[in-house]
Amino acid sequence: MATTDHPTTTSAPVWDWSAGHGPVTGALSATTGALALATTGAATGMPPTWAMAVGAAGAIGHTISTLRERLSARTVTLRASSWLLGAGWTTWAMATGPLTWTALGSLAVLGVGIGTAARSTSLYEDARELELIALADRQVAAELSAERRTLAAEWVERIQRVCGITVTVLAIEKWPTATGFTIDAELPGATTYDQIAKDSARLSADARLPHGCTVAATPGIHQGRVLVDVSTVNVLAGEIPYPADYSPLSIHTGLPWGVRSDGRDIPVYLREQCALVVGPTGSGKTNFVHTVLAGFARATDILTWVIDLNAGSAGLPWVRPALDGDGTPDSETRPGIDWLASSYEEAALMLDTAVRVGKHRKVVYQDLMARADTDLLPVSAQIPQIMLVIDEGAEILASNDPTMRKLAAKILEVVRLMRAMGIRTVLTALGATGAVLGNLMIRREAKARVCLTGGEVEGMDLSKVFPGSRGLKPEQAPYKGAGFIGTPESTPGLFKSWRITPRQITDIVHATNTLHPRLDEPSAKAAGPAYARRWDTTRTAWMRTTTPADEQPAGPNAGAPTRSGGLNLSALRDTPAPATPATDEDTLAARFMAQIDAEFGTTNEPDTDTREERPSLNLSAFRNEQTDSEARQAALAVLLAAGPDGTGASAIARALAEQHGTSRQTVVGWLKEWAEDGTAVRIGTGTKTRYVHHRHHRGGPAEG
Repeated sequence: MATTDHPTTTSAPVWDWSAGHGPVTGALSATTGALALATTGAATGMPPTWAMAVGAAGAIGHTISTLRERLSARTVTLRASSWLLGAGWTTWAMATGPLTWTALGSLAVLGVGIGTAARSTSLYEDARELELIALADRQVAAELSAERRTLAAEWVERIQRVCGITVTVLAIEKWPTATGFTIDAELPGATTYDQIAKDSARLSADARLPHGCTVAATPGIHQGRVLVDVSTVNVLAGEIPYPADYSPLSIHTGLPWGVRSDGRDIPVYLREQCALVVGPTGSGKTNFVHTVLAGFARATDILTWVIDLNAGSAGLPWVRPALDGDGTPDSETRPGIDWLASSYEEAALMLDTAVRVGKHRKVVYQDLMARADTDLLPVSAQIPQIMLVIDEGAEILASNDPTMRKLAAKILEVVRLMRAMGIRTVLTALGATGAVLGNLMIRREAKARVCLTGGEVEGMDLSKVFPGSRGLKPEQAPYKGAGFIGTPESTPGLFKSWRITPRQITDIVHATNTLHPRLDEPSAKAAGPAYARRWDTTRTAWMRTTTPADEQPAGPNAGAPTRSGGLNLSALRDTPAPATPATDEDTLAARFMAQIDAEFGTTNEPDTDTREERPSLNLSAFRNEQTDSEARQAALAVLLAAGPDGTGASAIARALAEQHGTSRQTVVGWLKEWAEDGTAVRIGTGTKTRYVHHRHHRGGPAEG
């Protein structure tokens, strides 16, 4: 068989015609050009003076261009003399003959001389350029050094006067954001940095810094050094929009939570840490929670579960973009959070699911952790971390209500046991007091802490949030969205939360739609139906009633039920539900309700034609049904039986759940009506709200 030899290709040197001339190529080009011109001129009888005229023009042109380039006199001389010498040789050679040994030898000597002079001049120009750059740098350094020396002397004298400590300034670094500077100083003897930190407010006043600017002392490179951060521009006063960059993030690389007073972003690392967010009403806490949820939504290895017993308001903006469709995780737009609970029952279900997932992970991923040689679950997009955001969770932990105490126990179980398995919490609180932050578990595990003050002083004890930190005062951050933040990686200091709008939340939900991970298969199996059916219509119906009744479109079909994406009420279906035969218990309940009506006369239904429409769940389809009437009377009976201590909506709903199946939202509506018409009296607010029948109320404090 014949074999075919493949030709081998060799790469020859490639000539770069666009490159400029160096000393060798420049001299070679000049000499060969002069020889060609002299030979041609001698053969054709060209007047020799023409060559001299061309050389003089070239010398003048290069002199002008060299002066424009601000090159040295040596370069000007070289270029002009090269043109004149070349032109002179060409004129002589045309007159005497260019192909003689004398002419060729003199041309070679001329070329070598031009090349040597060009090389020398090039080196001289390089050295001259470097010297000019160095001179400019020395001038800038001298100016900066003079400014820094002035600052150093000023602050050495100030620290001595205010704190009684004489420091030695080693360096001063201006911040890239031009909002302040950092002083690196050496402390005398056994002095510690906190002796300066405690006088930060006095130093700020002595320096006449603007409001919102502070002096913060932090540890230096060793215990005998101190870093003094001085902010000179107030970045806390105005609103700072949330960045339009929705690029992917990770739990391992940190999640941005705002900007410090020097304008730098603050990364927070929550792989092993829980977080605590404190902020009174009006401080911007809700907005900050949304920025936290935005960071979680951008992370490719985080699933966010939200508990908000205040109608789920913290999580609804992140769910509504997906509820425009059928609201399931398999729809075109997935919710920005993975689960939302607004009721006690759903919250307890979520926490129980988290505990089951964590315990199952401890068993099923033992081999994976052994291969990775770690005792922490390797969190990734395939095995995502679960972040539980619990609005006013600290108040739940401090509540004395029996139902809230059960919920608090579940929260503490998650905090205590699930760190290694990638389940962490972010709790919020309304105030920084010992009553709210008294739980040792929260103080120990929530090492990433935020306190939004908004200038509020009452109930804002910063020593409860940042124990051991000195010099922090709420008056330093008198702006909405401003406060203090401290993490294990950075000492507590001033910061500003970004401002995020509802429209931007919708944009983030759509932009991060493909980034959300799925719960890993073993964890999903452990979570069971409680997790798999979290977006069922029956469990998300309350999320969909976001349009008040008086804003519903008018028309002949305005009252018709909506089949797609709405409430699936059996009373509104075309096929009536089969009647349930009455039992002895039903008869006994009806007799009991009749006795209540006869004795107290408080159970008459209001006229449905004159009842004021409310922007909430208005289940009017059931108002004229006997089932709803019986459930309402049973609820009133539970309220009356509660006595002077009263009861809440959740307790009444649980009492009616087995026999009547009444939802908590329906009970809330009844209690509101009764509070308005005087049948019941509302006492307390928030999670401590309870209702007392008017017959048992003795004139205590009430809130309508």
